[in-house]
Amino acid sequence: MSGEQKPTTLKGSPSQYVKLNVGGSLHYTTIGTLCKQDTMLRAMFSGRMEVLTDPEGWILIDRCGTHFGTILNFLRDGSVALPETTKGIAELLAESKYYCIEELVEACEKILLRKERESQSEPICRVPLITSQKEEQYLITTATKPVVKLLINRHNNKYSYTNTSDDNLLKNIELFDKLSLRFSGRVFFIKDVIGSSEICCWSFYGNGKKAAEVCCTSIVYATDKKHTKELMQATSLRGAVGGISSYTSDEEEERTGLARLRSNKQNNPT
Repeated sequence: MSGEQKPTTLKGSPSQYVKLNVGGSLHYTTIGTLCKQDTMLRAMFSGRMEVLTDPEGWILIDRCGTHFGTILNFLRDGSVALPETTKGIAELLAESKYYCIEELVEACEKILLRKERESQSEPICRVPLITSQKEEQYLITTATKPVVKLLINRHNNKYSYTNTSDDNLLKNIELFDKLSLRFSGRVFFIKDVIGSSEICCWSFYGNGKKAAEVCCTSIVYATDKKHTKELMQATSLRGAVGGISSYTSDEEEERTGLARLRSNKQNNPT
């Protein structure tokens, strides 16, 4: 629209329609709606203030028009559904203050205060605890982010744990918790406590499909106390692990023991 803008005083019957251009957003409503409550809009359209119009008759208001439709609906009905996001509510609050719509200001401030309290009471991140394979499959296939799943299986009575293997398992859990806190906004983390015979297993998924897996088994058989070494297994797509590694302290312990035996044989030849 072009042409000279001119100030004018507008006053008409409540049923008279007016055309509004609010920051490029066009609206069509009655003077009665604009004057329903004691607001700046009533002052503008009851003849107490001058308004700017263009040659085509659009009344110009130099504000963002994103939420002006919500403001009109509030004036029409006395209530309105507020935006879902905190950002949207804050923007509507700013416009409500500009137009001096006290009831809408109070409603926005109340919702923002409630959202602030809820955010303070919630944990930094939430990690679902799998209770069934069906639930696991649903979470993985519907996730919009890459998925990291940690299986923790300590309820199998067939095995007992050494101090080293127990510490190893706790380190994996600690690593998982740290990653959950750090990357909760970019990666979806899941804990599994119902899974296979593996004691500790990391699984990595993308687009609902498994990309890689790292299984960590460190146990002592309860019957003959036969100690097994740390077992590390990965799929052919090991590179998808993305730098995340599990702890293998038992394997290092075994290597140290073998080195000690070799040293004793060299020092004490038969």
